[in-house]
Amino acid sequence: MANLNLSNDPVISRRRSQRVIMSIPVTVKFRGVDGQEAQETTASLVLNAHGALLALASSLQEGQTLRLVNRTTDQEQDCKVVYLGPVNGGKVQVGLEFVEPAPEFWHITFPPENWSGPESSDPKSRDHKAPKPKSR
Repeated sequence: MANLNLSNDPVISRRRSQRVIMSIPVTVKFRGVDGQEAQETTASLVLNAHGALLALASSLQEGQTLRLVNRTTDQEQDCKVVYLGPVNGGKVQVGLEFVEPAPEFWHITFPPENWSGPESSDPKSRDHKAPKPKSR
């Protein structure tokens, strides 16, 4: 699995919606450097309501527009490359942003914007007291 460093880059770390680490099969359709139509099949690494982070072997440019196909639903959405990240295993991390809002494209419910997950992963910090039985 790709090493996902999602917090050090200012572009990838700015959030308008919560990120969800989820693998959904997609096809990316674009024009290659030779002007010919090309496509690559992959799966999402991270999703949000405004786009996704993918790992692609194809050479893309920041600002390039392309067509993203959700292979689960066959829905298509125009996207713009907004982030080119590190290469891992011959594939570059590519951040895509939908050109037009498409909150239903992934067919998942995203966590609310103020959600931060469990308060602590330290079991000692949680209150594990069982409720007191009612007296008769």
